[in-house]
Parts: sequence; structure tokens; C-alpha cells
Amino acid sequence: MLGGLLVAAGSLGAAGAYLKKKNRDERSQKARVRTNDVWARPGMSVTFRAELMPGRERQERTFRVKELLPSGRVALHGTGGEHAAAEFEAIN
Repeated sequence: MLGGLLVAAGSLGAAGAYLKKKNRDERSQKARVRTNDVWARPGMSVTFRAELMPGRERQERTFRVKELLPSGRVALHGTGGEHAAAEFEAIN
């Protein structure tokens, strides 16, 4: 009986170690995808959607990305604050 308990405990330990490793690998893979999949890069031009800046021409709504922030938002040259991808026109 004691032998059976030892085998069961060993099996549970091995299964737990396997699941921890699998979860860690999945998390690291998602982190790699997130860092490579960004919507803007420093130096790139972005244009605010027209409905956010009514009455302004496209050139007046276009700014350069200064910095990509850890939150996925950007800081721009010539404007204050942080801005999200939804505020800008899609790249065609």
C-alpha cells in the first residue's frame, strides 16, 4: 500500500512539473508575439482620425511617433499626452 502511495505522489509531482513548464512556455511565446506585433514604431508618421480633429487638413492631423510606451500607447512629437491606436487612421 505504501508503494502505491509513493507511485501516485510521484505521478502527481511529474504532472504538476509538466503543466508548469507548459504554461511558462505559452506565456513566453505570447510575450514574444506581443513585442513583435506593434502598431507603431518611433519615427513613423500617424494621422489622427478626422472626426477627432474636425476642420483640420490631413497634414495638420499628422504627427511623428516619439516613443512607443509599454502600455501600447504612443507619445508624439508636437503633442502632449499618450494616444492609443484607435485614435488614428488605419494604414492602407
